[in-house]
Amino acid sequence: VQLQASGGGVVQSAGSLRLSCQFSGRTFGSYAMGWFRRAPGKAREFVAGINWRDDTTDYAASVKGRFTISRNNAQKTVDLQMTNLTPDDTATYYCAVAISLSPMTRGRGDYWGQGTQVTVSS
Repeated sequence: VQLQASGGGVVQSAGSLRLSCQFSGRTFGSYAMGWFRRAPGKAREFVAGINWRDDTTDYAASVKGRFTISRNNAQKTVDLQMTNLTPDDTATYYCAVAISLSPMTRGRGDYWGQGTQVTVSS
């Protein structure tokens, strides 16, 4: 399984960015894809995830209402639309695959992509 993340960059506070993760390789019967982030000096944290089979989504409380995760079956991509960004969103963002959404929300990822940097200036 390979994951390729893209779309990071520098944006001003209240701005928007869209991250995308391309997934290739074997798939499971049921799995989840999602995003994590790690800010400088902080532990990695779950951001958003989506169940591939039924589109169930979940979000960290800190991003709910501002971030939207979506998937494209045909292209095997999962996107994270981020709006109303704040400096607290500055982090390296990682896409991941897990066997299901529930363990992903608790921090589990079975496969990881490389990080993409998001920097929000005040």
